[in-house]
Amino acid sequence: MKIRETPLVDGLILTCKLSAVLVLASMLCLAPRARAAEASSVSFSLDFPNSSPEHYAITVQSDGTAHYESTGRISNDSDARDDYQTDFAFSDGTRAQIFELAKAAHYFSGKVDSGNKKLAFTGAKKLVYSDPQRTSSAEYNFSTAPPVQQLTVLFQSVSATMEFGRRLSYYHRYQKLALDDELKRMEDQARSGQLAELQAVKPVLQHIYDDNSVMNVVRARALRIMEMSKTLAAAH
Repeated sequence: MKIRETPLVDGLILTCKLSAVLVLASMLCLAPRARAAEASSVSFSLDFPNSSPEHYAITVQSDGTAHYESTGRISNDSDARDDYQTDFAFSDGTRAQIFELAKAAHYFSGKVDSGNKKLAFTGAKKLVYSDPQRTSSAEYNFSTAPPVQQLTVLFQSVSATMEFGRRLSYYHRYQKLALDDELKRMEDQARSGQLAELQAVKPVLQHIYDDNSVMNVVRARALRIMEMSKTLAAAH
């Protein structure tokens, strides 16, 4: 026997459907918030007057996206100071290493600087950790804490890579004859382990390699460095 639907039944069905829609919409709205709540970042900055660059800062998010900025002369022969900014992505291995070291360093709370006034000044450094529950930071010249030392070396190596990218982009546009010496220095430093996250400047290297007006020896060097970036990324 078929049961005839009544206005009351129809109303209940409609109410259930509306409730389901509201629950689904609530879940969809909460998902991005939940992901945002889990976001954290680590930042490193260095200020060292009369050096090149005089200032730089790197901020890496927990998903690996990063921002780099610096201020200084494009080369020792230039008197003009320039501001530089770019976005890139850390390799998964390095991103994980940064946040593991931040945790090992107690998120930069407590004493970080060695307090040794006899040490030479190597730049005013600052590390910052931030997540939805806390923000902590430390300023130092030199730290004896191994995690802080490792982070300092890592971020300095990343800055060196980014500054090569900055100069190469400038030389490619305005002074192509300077590319060979600059790429040779970059290749030597990459081989000796002084650079990190080479993939961050791959677009600049690719642009040089694709330019038929650039000398073949220069293009070949740019290609070798790009291949090195793949090897290093795979190692992480």
